[in-house]
Amino acid sequence: MQSYPTNSPQAAARVLAMALVADGHYSMTELKAVDRLDIPRELGLSPDEFKSILDTFCQDLLATADGQWCAGVPADVRQQLLAEVQDPELRARLRQHCEAIMQADGHMAEGETELLDALAGAWRPVQAQPT
Repeated sequence: MQSYPTNSPQAAARVLAMALVADGHYSMTELKAVDRLDIPRELGLSPDEFKSILDTFCQDLLATADGQWCAGVPADVRQQLLAEVQDPELRARLRQHCEAIMQADGHMAEGETELLDALAGAWRPVQAQPT
């Protein structure tokens, strides 16, 4: 899976793409939530650029799974994608958007709650070390 520059709009969009497919598929309800929240514009992307990132992400998932589509994103891939977002404010916005996208269809699937747990663990604020 290709890498994007840290904190880039593309890296952020791919985290949201991961949220869209966390339950194994994305629905029109979830895509409408992306549009309603105007997420591409907020990230500095056009709707077509966002869709292209989503499409490429799904193609990359298929390639890493030998063409077999399965629910969720492998843990190592998930960690790689989450590591590409370091900015605390961007992380907070993405987490809110992930939750809104996941809740848009009225159901939280197991893969979606796993992703939210991974976000919380990977993006936990760093505590200052005592001196």
